Amino acid sequence: MYYAGTAIDVEQRFFQHLFGLGAKFTRARPPVRVLAARCYADKGAALRAEIRVKALPRARKLSFFDAED
Repeated sequence: MYYAGTAIDVEQRFFQHLFGLGAKFTRARPPVRVLAARCYADKGAALRAEIRVKALPRARKLSFFDAED
């Protein structure tokens, strides 16, 4: 299972999820590792990218990180 989200500090957010301090979804399914991260100019751009990646079919989610915006 893949999880996509936005965070200012990816490492901190990963550990919040890992130790049950995140959303209900990640408390029930703690993360195993961070597969990829991308930087965006602002929060709006990051949220739009999150929506796009969540809309992709499972098989295409990882290819999102190979392409540049």
